[in-house]
Amino acid sequence: MIVDLHCHSTASDGALAPAVLVARAHERGVRMLALTDHDTLEGLDEARGAAEPLGMQLVNGIELSCTWGGATIHVLGYAFEREAPALCAAIEALHHGRWQRAEEIDRRLAAKGMPGALEGARAVQQELGDSGNAPARPHFADFLVRAGHVRDRAEAFRKWLGSGKLGDVKQHWPMLEETVATLRSARAWISLAHPWQYDFTRSKRRRLVADFAAAGGHALEVVNGMQPAEQIGGLAILAREFGLMASVGSDFHAPGDWSELGMYRPLPDDLTALWERFEHAQPSAVTS
Repeated sequence: MIVDLHCHSTASDGALAPAVLVARAHERGVRMLALTDHDTLEGLDEARGAAEPLGMQLVNGIELSCTWGGATIHVLGYAFEREAPALCAAIEALHHGRWQRAEEIDRRLAAKGMPGALEGARAVQQELGDSGNAPARPHFADFLVRAGHVRDRAEAFRKWLGSGKLGDVKQHWPMLEETVATLRSARAWISLAHPWQYDFTRSKRRRLVADFAAAGGHALEVVNGMQPAEQIGGLAILAREFGLMASVGSDFHAPGDWSELGMYRPLPDDLTALWERFEHAQPSAVTS
């Protein structure tokens, strides 16, 4: 059975509506799918409605933003109770924070002679699918291309929106420990997203994994799309060291040669697959 536990729809920064994404995943052989949009559950109902007639298992999923060591970290939650009060409150706070961030990006770009960015990014977003969430940096990048300020999305990030650039507005996300506690209160299975994508030394990455495990996390996303095999090996070592399970996902945002639903490198055989726990046990809601 092909499993994909990391993908994004138009509810956050993906290019496909939830139902279209589910249909594409099914066509590609995926039989267990977790829609993990950034800081929102907006797409889950549509995704579940599309998955049920196809006989697919649609797992509740979300990718929550938080901070650790001065950096933005992403944590994946699965098979949680959607109406858990702490989770609903956290998502609401993140929703407002993302709108504030979008407004600040708009102000900063306008100050550099690029007015109308929020309206333009919102138009890009709405063309992809209706969403009540704030436009993300990819939407702003597409606006900059359309307005003729840059040649392509890559240049938009390199000059204006990438890490450390003017449009890289730092959000006051909750701390890692708080986010893990929020997910645990919702009885979620919790995985640390793409640990190798953070610009950390090996020792700092190990400290991150140690703190994540100490906070009550369950798994590492050992396989994220077509990341290099040596990175998978390094993350597998960390999973073994800290007794963590492993999750896998394409981290799909849009169709492409290096990002497709159900497409990722193999998981090392000796690691325990997180998704095998979804139906057989419920994680504890205790946060300590």
